[in-house]
Amino acid sequence: MEQDKFVTVDYRTIHDVAGPLVFVRNVKGVSYGEMVEVISSDGTNKHGQVIEVDRDLAVVQVFGTTHGLDVKESRVRFQGDVIKLGVSTAMLGRVLNGLGEPIDGGGSIFPEKELDVTGAPINPFMRDNPNDFIQTGISAIDGLNTLVRGQKLPIFSGAGLPGNELAAAIVRNAKVITGEDFAIVFGAMGITRREASFFQQSFAETGALDRVVLFLNLAEDPTVERIITPRCALTMAEFLAFEHDMQVLVILTDMTNYCEALREISAAREEVPGRRGYPGYMYTDLASIYERAGRIKGKKGSITQVPILTMPDDDITHPIADLTGYITEGQIVLSRALHRKGIFPPIDVLPCLSRLMNAGIGEGKTREDHRGLADQLYAYYAQGVDLRRLVAIIGEEALSEMDRLYLRFADEFEENFLNQGDQNRDIEETFEIGWNLLALLPSSEIKRIKTEYIQRYFPGEIVSEEVKEETPKAEGVLQARPVEEESVKSKT
Repeated sequence: MEQDKFVTVDYRTIHDVAGPLVFVRNVKGVSYGEMVEVISSDGTNKHGQVIEVDRDLAVVQVFGTTHGLDVKESRVRFQGDVIKLGVSTAMLGRVLNGLGEPIDGGGSIFPEKELDVTGAPINPFMRDNPNDFIQTGISAIDGLNTLVRGQKLPIFSGAGLPGNELAAAIVRNAKVITGEDFAIVFGAMGITRREASFFQQSFAETGALDRVVLFLNLAEDPTVERIITPRCALTMAEFLAFEHDMQVLVILTDMTNYCEALREISAAREEVPGRRGYPGYMYTDLASIYERAGRIKGKKGSITQVPILTMPDDDITHPIADLTGYITEGQIVLSRALHRKGIFPPIDVLPCLSRLMNAGIGEGKTREDHRGLADQLYAYYAQGVDLRRLVAIIGEEALSEMDRLYLRFADEFEENFLNQGDQNRDIEETFEIGWNLLALLPSSEIKRIKTEYIQRYFPGEIVSEEVKEETPKAEGVLQARPVEEESVKSKT
């Protein structure tokens, strides 16, 4: 009864307004995270949230503009409850704004329950180890930097690079090869109307929209709404994963816009800035988002995160990319040089990493030769890239025949393995392309794959000492031979 009486109290004690923040004096019984209604003198209502309480002062973050707000006449009403999201499986296939309200004209959504969007990281004691493969249809990811169910694997893009196009391709192609229920929650922050239209059309044309919940916070929407959008997306993902046993892939773009919103609010609160003006608590804030991914013991569902961020000036040491790399379990880096060559997706595999890759590959998951093939392709390509730098100094004429084969491998690797356009490749096709590329060099150069797997593709041609002297010649390069399907296919 006392709580009901508290909710109806209106405060006319607004002390100051700074950007999206409203400072209210002489408040009692107000809690951090509490929802607020700001009623202006003309009768219009704005919603907000308490982000700081200091004795009798409450700082309210308004979801919208505070322009024209009359300090003396406006009223502030505290709701006595935190921000919640109504969730339902009927939200699959729907387009929502950054706060989870339908904007696709499909009518209201009747929620099965309401959940606190603030959420919490998964308890480390209850975490289960990620150990299942998610196929993205992208060879550079599936083959060399495998995404594992329950992992956090960010994509580091740059201005003008096709990070959004890569995200759309993953949404269209992604699946779990075990055949379980699979859903995608897509949270977009600070994107333009053109980008929003691109995502909606891309998903609708391929039929992927039916399994996607799309949260859209546009560039013209309130900045502070971007703070809520990823939390709404993750709350929806937790509902699908842990209450409906679905395998959920969460894609968040662009985390740079999210961090810019953090910096703007921090500046309005006159906080002491950290690196490059970002708040000192940005690491903790990002961790509160990223650590909501994973698997829980005793639950069949999982949440896998693919955050996408735009590196300012392509600087991978920028605070946003730097902190994201600390918290997450790897990184996929897009290359401007590959993009200029017309390669899509322009993934530079050399600085890329998937720390949980070994947990999701191998016999019974992808294929027993996966690890060795990935290591050998990486080694060959790294050698070819190093030789490119050498060629720029001394010229290609000074190279040996073997060095020229490595150069050729690097070119063919980029053109045939990395470059796939809109093609959706399953994991077996990725393996086949990889083995065919290894055939560009003599089998004597293969040092990271077990002999039994080499013999499977190059039967009877393990190179002897006598043959090694002749193999540098281009015409002596071995060709991969087709093998029986049963011998290489995953047992899954």
